[in-house]
This record gives sequence, structure tokens and C-alpha cells, in this order.
Amino acid sequence: MLRKICFVIMTASLLLSCSSDDEKGADANDILGTWDLTALQIDENNATTDEEFGKEILDFLTDQQCYIITITFNEDLSVVTENSGNYLEINVNQGGTGLDIPCPEQSDTDTSTYTFDGETLNYIDDSLETVTVTVQISGNTMTVNAVDFGVDNFDTGGKLVFTKR
Repeated sequence: MLRKICFVIMTASLLLSCSSDDEKGADANDILGTWDLTALQIDENNATTDEEFGKEILDFLTDQQCYIITITFNEDLSVVTENSGNYLEINVNQGGTGLDIPCPEQSDTDTSTYTFDGETLNYIDDSLETVTVTVQISGNTMTVNAVDFGVDNFDTGGKLVFTKR
């Protein structure tokens, strides 16, 4: 009987002491590296025309392995952003068969500083203001609320999806 009681107590102790990785955010080092914008997740039922068009553009460019926004987070807490969104050219194919969007050859590059605690990313924007956004990292995928992140042309709604190189 004593053995059974000891076994139950030990089993209960082990179960209660185990933690799940699902309960905590990413490790602060998980953000290090280069991330490419690969998709825009939208609510198909409630999406605005701008959100749908942004998703179509990103899907088209990603299929061509063209990434219009690349962010590199460095160990020294510097962040380099390359954004070619301002250089997008959208052309209608002859005969109205669809859109042609060549991969932009130009981009704007910004360097700033950041902090990341596993869930919250703080960085200094072009106006020298601190921007705070919630970031979710799962493996090689990072999602950010598009409105909070404030990237021109992709800030009307949805979630920006970045893939780590």
C-alpha cells in the first residue's frame, strides 16, 4: 500500500513539474537572421479590396522567388530592412489575361536598432519613434499584424508572414 501511495505521489509530481513549450513565447534569439516577406494572411470573408490585392501581389511575387521586404536582425541589436514595395510596377498583360508584376530591382534600405523579448518587438522607425509590435515565431515562420507593423502598401489589415532563410 505504501508503494502505491509513493508511486501516485511521484507520478503526480512529475506530471505537475513538466511544462509545455506552447505556454511561452519564442526565445529572444529566435528572431536573429534574415526574414523574407512571403505572404499576407487575410480573412477571406471580411477582407478589403486592398487586402485581397496585396495578398495577390505577394503570392505572385513569392511564386517567382521575389521578396519585396527583407529584414535582417543582428546579434548586436541592429536591424536592416530592405523594402522594394515603392518600386513595384503592375502591368496588365496584352489581351487582358492577367497582371504582370516584375520583381523590383531597386529597394530602400533602412538600418535601426531593436529589442525583442520573445513576443514583443520594439524598433525605431524613420520618424525616430519607437514602434512596438507583437511577433509570433514558430520555427522558420514569423507573423506580424500588418496594421501594427506599418509597411507601406501592406498595412490595411491581415498578418504579414515572413520566412527565415
